[in-house]
Amino acid sequence: MISIKRDFYAYLDEMSVITILLPFSYHEGLSSLFFIMIGDQNKPLFIKEKMVLEESIKYICVLPHTVDFGQTYWIIDEHHNQTDLQIGAVIRTSEFDTLFFYNGQDLGVTYQPHYSMVKLWAPTATGVKLKLTSPNGQQEIIEMLREEKGIWKVTEDKDLEGYKYTFLVCVNLRWREAVDPYAVAVTANGAEGVIVNLEKTRTPKPVLPPFEHPVDAIIYETHIRDLTIHPKSGVKHKGKYIGACELKTFSDETGKTGLDYLKELGITHIEFLPVNDFEGVNELGDYSDYNWGYNPLHFNAPEGSYATNPSDPYSRIMELKQLIHSVQQQGIRVILDVVYNHVYNREASSFEKIVPGYYFRHDEFGMPSNGTGVGNDIASERLMVRKFILDSVHFWTQEYDIDGLRFDLMGILDVETMNSIRKLTDQIDPTFLLIGEGWELNTPLLAEKKATIKNQAQLPRIAQFNDQFRDVIKGSTFSLSVKGYAMGGNGNLAQTKMVIAGSISLNEKEKGIFLEPGQSVNYLESHDNHTMWDKFNKIVNGDSEEVLRKYHRLATTILLLSQGIPFLHSGQEFFRTKSGIGNSYNSPDGINQLDWERKQKFIQDVEFIKGVIELRKSHQAFRLRTTSQIRSHLEWLPLKEPLLGYRLKGVKGYGEWSEIIVIFNPLNSCETVQLAPDGLWQMLLNHEKVGRTAFKQLEKNSITIEPISAIVIGKLR
Repeated sequence: MISIKRDFYAYLDEMSVITILLPFSYHEGLSSLFFIMIGDQNKPLFIKEKMVLEESIKYICVLPHTVDFGQTYWIIDEHHNQTDLQIGAVIRTSEFDTLFFYNGQDLGVTYQPHYSMVKLWAPTATGVKLKLTSPNGQQEIIEMLREEKGIWKVTEDKDLEGYKYTFLVCVNLRWREAVDPYAVAVTANGAEGVIVNLEKTRTPKPVLPPFEHPVDAIIYETHIRDLTIHPKSGVKHKGKYIGACELKTFSDETGKTGLDYLKELGITHIEFLPVNDFEGVNELGDYSDYNWGYNPLHFNAPEGSYATNPSDPYSRIMELKQLIHSVQQQGIRVILDVVYNHVYNREASSFEKIVPGYYFRHDEFGMPSNGTGVGNDIASERLMVRKFILDSVHFWTQEYDIDGLRFDLMGILDVETMNSIRKLTDQIDPTFLLIGEGWELNTPLLAEKKATIKNQAQLPRIAQFNDQFRDVIKGSTFSLSVKGYAMGGNGNLAQTKMVIAGSISLNEKEKGIFLEPGQSVNYLESHDNHTMWDKFNKIVNGDSEEVLRKYHRLATTILLLSQGIPFLHSGQEFFRTKSGIGNSYNSPDGINQLDWERKQKFIQDVEFIKGVIELRKSHQAFRLRTTSQIRSHLEWLPLKEPLLGYRLKGVKGYGEWSEIIVIFNPLNSCETVQLAPDGLWQMLLNHEKVGRTAFKQLEKNSITIEPISAIVIGKLR
């Protein structure tokens, strides 16, 4: 590294504008002349503006012509001192973005057994070197050559499989070592990239059952470690990728567990919390660390703590692929949770080391913005940031054969990026699911450009987590004492009807949240915040556990019988508890593990939810695909509040039943509802039984609904 003492500072802030800061301690911050050294000539700068700051004087100067990036320039003042011209805010200008946009598909390592090509995008660097370490520990430093669009390249004519590698990058006279942002394999704890032959890890993707529309999905969210770490899970490789796909796992105290259980439950998609390499868990540790995985380190390499051998770069790749394909062999699709909105540590990230200041948003004062709450926001609207995200999505989709993505804090990302992802995945698989958290977050991006629920009209085939559904049915997530509809809360019944009907507008007078039901991910709980069971226990008023179970089961039943995309948190069906902890991102296994003994304790409730899932899947009327279909077929019944009921009429073309009635009773009392004498109705669901086949015929034109329960009846013609 070149050592330089800077008496004053100069920054390239626009293509032809330099900002110079003279501290008061340096000639009282005064100067009337500045020059830029180009070759062996000093060219004068025009001082456009001068401002007095708290500790220095700021000079805005205009360049006689633009500079060539990749070279070091010197600024000289009237006192004959000099300082280097540092890369400043120019990298956040549209001119810079356009000038250095690279559309090639070969960033990172292109491996072949007889040669490897390595490319890095580092347009502001004045030097880049490739640091290679052979499998036997021999190290060499190789100069990389600068090409157009800020690309640095080197080709090695030998087999580099198993070599570790990093980049040495010089920006603003400072050399920093960074791991390749495009690395697909890394060493333990992500210290270095590793060159691997991905061809060795590939196996054919299993053939999956047909899947036609997002509302046909039933998503089940889980965490690799939570799923199997319980002492009595019956899983051999607890907490590992390959443990999550073990079959025939059970114990006498738990019954079926793991993947066998999930297949039997009837879900269509399993969503895994982040599996890309993250901080927060020592991959060589002893399971004393725990983390959900929202601390992204390397976006294209799997996490090593879930691998049987974190020190073997192939282990994590092959075992994650084994998990994905094993799940798909059971007819279940795989969604991965991805975190493209921030990095774990901005300053230490490869992005910041390689192109300082480019990948992250900054506020009006030049400080990193913090809409994510973790200290940095990814600037997805910049061309090479968007490209990185698209390249990463393409990599995971093609290399790991996944079937969907869930975007953490999607509201940080921009509309154009998300729609570009939709277009990309459509080319690979039109049934690919894209879902995300469209929360409004305080990041310096124009409101109309954010991928938020408010802008859902601009994101027609991307589904968003529906927090209104969650809070209307369950009760406020953040005010634990507030009851939702399922607990008999006296909320807005019109809003309750709206979210049950897909959160769309049923007529011109009502305003919906979404344009189409396939945009609404209906959920009651997820990894975040308190589980529903823990919330209900916080507000219990002398109610017995049996009553709480009824409230909980009613809420989940409403979820599964609502229009839109149902989403279940793992263990929700057996009243998952985290001992009252609302943010368990780094809590121990005793808090986060799926308690399979609890599943067996509440097996009757599990069987009931399994039956509701079966009922939903048996008739498409429970999952109408368009707003026009819902408006045509769903009709609300005039019931005594707070009972809610709707009739699905004229739905013979969607399943066995020509008409279906669904009624919810959140009251702790029996309620009787009169039915029109218009045919023979048969029971499909009541307080104790449910299935796709009717189990009872109604003998009169009234029906009694048990306390805190639902009924579903169907008519054949």
